[in-house]
Amino acid sequence: MKNNKFYKLPELSYSYDALEPIISSEQLEIHHDIHHRAYVDNANRILEKLDKEREEGKEFDSLAVYKALSFNVGGHVLHSLFWENITPIAGRPGASEELNEILIDEFGSFDRFTDEFSKTAQNVEGSGWAALAYCRKTKRLLIMQIEKHNLNIYPMFSILLVLDVWEHAYYLDYQNKRANFISNFWEILNWDVVSKRFDEVKQKEKEAK
Repeated sequence: MKNNKFYKLPELSYSYDALEPIISSEQLEIHHDIHHRAYVDNANRILEKLDKEREEGKEFDSLAVYKALSFNVGGHVLHSLFWENITPIAGRPGASEELNEILIDEFGSFDRFTDEFSKTAQNVEGSGWAALAYCRKTKRLLIMQIEKHNLNIYPMFSILLVLDVWEHAYYLDYQNKRANFISNFWEILNWDVVSKRFDEVKQKEKEAK
């Protein structure tokens, strides 16, 4: 069978207790090893079922299958980005000069950006994410308010940073105080990774010319 490639749960580059006190060891372990693993396992089960039904020439409910696949793959991709763009407090650098300049150009000030992003995360209806993305067409930074893992996403935009505001991301540590979790998120944001993602997007722009 040619379709033998599946998703894998990424390992964290830091220990479960490395983000304390912002995120506790118990909270991080449950989030990564239970919730993220579930999205990976579910996506792979769907792919395995698709492979089998295609091989056997069977019909399937495409509406239900691809809706579920989108949800679980979206959960896997966004969580993978999230683990990379958070870091132990002692190691967090600031944004690169170029990224800082474009943030100020787009939002008016760095503080205005963090305020807009935080409010976007706080106001996600139900479960979802806040994300900062780059549009190559307009060369602008735009904030996405993602519902669940797969709704309200700007297609083909390059995601620079994400913040998970599903309750499973913070409830053990913050209960229903999402705003406190969001405020503390800025203390563990890995600007080095965010800046690197931005540099990679800019490099692809140059290569495309």
